[in-house]
Amino acid sequence: MIPILDLKRQYNQHKEALDEAVLAVMESGGFILGPTVERFEKDVAQWLDANHAIGVATGTDALYLALRACGVGPGDEVITTAFTYIATSESIVRAGARPVFVDIDPQTYNMDVNKIEAAITDRTKAILPVHLYGQPVDMDAVMHIAQQRNLKVIEDCAQAIGAKWHGRAVGTYGDCGCFSFFPTKNLGAFGDGGLVTANDQVVADKVRNLRVHGQTKKYHHDYEGVNSRLDAMQAAILSVKLPYLADWNQRRREIAAGYTKAFSVDPDILTPVVVDHGEHVFHQYTIQVPNRDAVQTALNEAGIATMVYYPIPCHLQGMHADLGYQPGSLPITESVAQRVLSLPIFPELTHDEQHRVIEQVHAAVKQQALPV
Repeated sequence: MIPILDLKRQYNQHKEALDEAVLAVMESGGFILGPTVERFEKDVAQWLDANHAIGVATGTDALYLALRACGVGPGDEVITTAFTYIATSESIVRAGARPVFVDIDPQTYNMDVNKIEAAITDRTKAILPVHLYGQPVDMDAVMHIAQQRNLKVIEDCAQAIGAKWHGRAVGTYGDCGCFSFFPTKNLGAFGDGGLVTANDQVVADKVRNLRVHGQTKKYHHDYEGVNSRLDAMQAAILSVKLPYLADWNQRRREIAAGYTKAFSVDPDILTPVVVDHGEHVFHQYTIQVPNRDAVQTALNEAGIATMVYYPIPCHLQGMHADLGYQPGSLPITESVAQRVLSLPIFPELTHDEQHRVIEQVHAAVKQQALPV
């Protein structure tokens, strides 16, 4: 079976350094925040060219804390996409606000920036773009609207660390950028972990306070916060991996280019685009095919692992039933959700494995396209 991702290969390649980093934390006795976390925060801020980077427990917490730090709360609306993992919209609800979904661009799968203006009301507080699959959103357009309307911008960069728009890293355009270090991400920990970037000192300090129960100084809690701290073990692991991230992202782009070249000859396979001014990091390589579920079954039987991200858009999830969205509310999102299929892509994927994936995808799509 060719996996969609193989974390053991990356570990084995860097086993000695990773083991040493973990052992050093164990010997230090400092497991929560502390100098190991501070060192990683400094390094990743420099890597992204962000003013501030604050480590938190998860990518989901990063979204919630960023929303809170930007003043989003009850009665507010946040414009976002429904074609994303539920954590995006869940975090808006958790902050007490209401997600307002706009449809996606059929080529990029990101929110259609041309639909943002029509979704703005007098209760709109923020825009929350998601850089899905590693593809950057048009941040020039988002920031122009936000500045014109005095709105906050919180970027969901969970799948897009290292992606750039006009040469500038995502997560550094808005008021906050939110990153996940879930093990499957391009920069993955050995457990949960997250990060908030901010350009403004006040916002960054608010996130730092919120992550430790709203504490502004020892035993002084000025507002309601949470317990959401990046632990030192994960920070040490991420520090070992960070210097390799640019090369890993480049390898993902090479694999993606190979897939696109091979699949471009088949009119039944729609390949992902790389937009002008954007630098995609291909957290996922996602195609669209007819009879997606049947194609996925055929590939599984042929020993090719695939995934569907995401079969049920957020606006049709039961947890958002009270928002009143119905099937057909976001037609492009709903259509794409029925056709997308993500293929194996990770830096350690071999050329022979990719060749086999390509062969089997062609065969599976052709088989499903045959007349009954």
